[in-house]
Amino acid sequence: MIAAVDHVQLAAPPGSEPELRAYYTGVLGMTELRKPPVLAARGGCWFAAGGAVLHLGIEEDFRPARKAHPGLRVTGIHAYAKRLQGQGAAVVWDYDLPGFERFYSQDPVGNRLEFLEPAPMKSA
Repeated sequence: MIAAVDHVQLAAPPGSEPELRAYYTGVLGMTELRKPPVLAARGGCWFAAGGAVLHLGIEEDFRPARKAHPGLRVTGIHAYAKRLQGQGAAVVWDYDLPGFERFYSQDPVGNRLEFLEPAPMKSA
């Protein structure tokens, strides 16, 4: 039986690790995880925050996916969006998912990221 999602892997171009570290730790506020030595030799980096774990793997002929993306739950979504914008990241709001507030952004290599938070319940 599947119990949980362990991690989501995104691709990145060779040599992009410094940019990825700056973005995922500095802008998103995630923590870098130490990769096992045998995997660290392949390049890339891993990050975690709350229950979310993202692996960024190096792909020689990298092209960011246009639709595929992780959906990351956040708290205080409007403040979080301002944090990203303050760091120069684009934020595109999308109001089409009932019950949620959400926006999309991109990491420095063009990977699409979705950030969402359940919408506050409205009183009747």
